[in-house]
Amino acid sequence: MTDIKTITASSQSSDVQQACIEIQQQLNHADINFVLFYCSSAYSLPALAVLLQALFSQIKVVGCTSADEVSVTGNQSHSIIAIGFSSSSFSISAELIESMSGFDLLDAQKTINRLSEQCESKKLTALKNNTFLLTLLDGLSFEEEHFLAALNSAAAGIPHFGGSAGGDANQCNTHVYFDGQFFQHAAVVILINTTCSFEVFNCQHIKYATEKLVVTEVDVQSRTVYELNAEPAALEYARLLNLDVKDLCPAVFSLNPLAVKVGGEYYIRSIQKVNEADLSLTFYCAVDLGIVLTAVEMDDILHSLSTKLDAMSQRYGQAELVLACDCVLRRLEIEQKKLNDKMQALNSEYKIAGFNTYGEHINGIHLNQTFTGVYIAGGADE
Repeated sequence: MTDIKTITASSQSSDVQQACIEIQQQLNHADINFVLFYCSSAYSLPALAVLLQALFSQIKVVGCTSADEVSVTGNQSHSIIAIGFSSSSFSISAELIESMSGFDLLDAQKTINRLSEQCESKKLTALKNNTFLLTLLDGLSFEEEHFLAALNSAAAGIPHFGGSAGGDANQCNTHVYFDGQFFQHAAVVILINTTCSFEVFNCQHIKYATEKLVVTEVDVQSRTVYELNAEPAALEYARLLNLDVKDLCPAVFSLNPLAVKVGGEYYIRSIQKVNEADLSLTFYCAVDLGIVLTAVEMDDILHSLSTKLDAMSQRYGQAELVLACDCVLRRLEIEQKKLNDKMQALNSEYKIAGFNTYGEHINGIHLNQTFTGVYIAGGADE
């Protein structure tokens, strides 16, 4: 067998057993010792868990459900994407946090210490400057912000990205997978040590800010805003767009996001849904009383990403893999603007694989409508 660094596998079979067999066949290489996957929640998750455990009995497998899947051949739905990592280029450790609730700095430090010890024991390469963190969190847990903040403090500068598990069209059924079982309200933390050059990055496409809205009534725990500018939230948002409340939907949210300004930068706080009973808005990210949400005009969604990827290819050479956590609302925007073919070309050129998320993570920050990922170069680290 030829030497490999990573293998990306994909199956669009609706039959869960056939899908798992196809994934296993594509990843069948003696050097693969870690598998990361993203799957549609349309599959029977109990059946999928049993099959993955049986087919990869000697290999560590972690993953999560996705809103949709991102493949090197283009974006997919109702499928499984899996990436196999070779032991010759990667030393990987992973840990399940069964409940994100109450996860504090001490828990985070213990987690980082255990993961680091496991990676170091494999003696691949020094951890410093050769290691990054990947997080998979339940996307409907409402616990991401405090969890990521604690983990980032303990990580002590280790670059970190990740995504919140997605679900079906009804925005439910989000899970993470670890050691033969799917979990809710849980997290998987993965430490990846590699001999490959890499760069963790994020990309968004805000052009400029327009009108401001103040959150005047909110349930912080459920991320539900009842009032904006002292008016029913959905009514005020619809007024801003010159639309009727009944016209508000994910397609509208994707093209007309709201953002908060932190440290001079705007970060999107995406709307998840309208609650018709009280005309409130539920968000994917944390929202607090008194914060200013700013309507923003969006730029070309693919230009910013292609520019960033091109710059990294100039620095590191051709990509071995771009592991992607891309917001589901970006996927909707690409589809509405009929940019699928151009996105597919980018996926192919830079070997992008991953999933569409309910939230993205970058160095301890929980984001929306962002592309976060890691550019892994094909050559070895000098």
